[in-house]
Amino acid sequence: MIAADTSSISAYFNGDSGADVLRIDSALANGLLRLPPVVLTELLSDPGASSALASIITQFKLLEVTEDYWQRAGKLRQRLSKLGLRAKIADALIAQSCIDHDLALITRDTDFRHFAKHCGLKLA
Repeated sequence: MIAADTSSISAYFNGDSGADVLRIDSALANGLLRLPPVVLTELLSDPGASSALASIITQFKLLEVTEDYWQRAGKLRQRLSKLGLRAKIADALIAQSCIDHDLALITRDTDFRHFAKHCGLKLA
């Protein structure tokens, strides 16, 4: 299994190219793609999202929120903030979901590199 971030899922559905789009295509074809719940929220909250896209996205399998997830995500964000690094709340929640499930994250968003370097997030 593998997880995907909003940036790469959006690129996939916009018909963009790139290694991340190819990974998403492969993961979908093999039934291996999972979404952190926050990614679903971000995708559905996009005012430009079509109803057709919403019906497809809501069929994707989500990563389960595990016990004490919110506390771990807060500590994760705090760790980066103490280092003076950018750590958006949504990114911390996505990273923590992937860390909890030991899944690599497909993403175009360079902000996740800090979570990889300092917190154990695997990037695809």
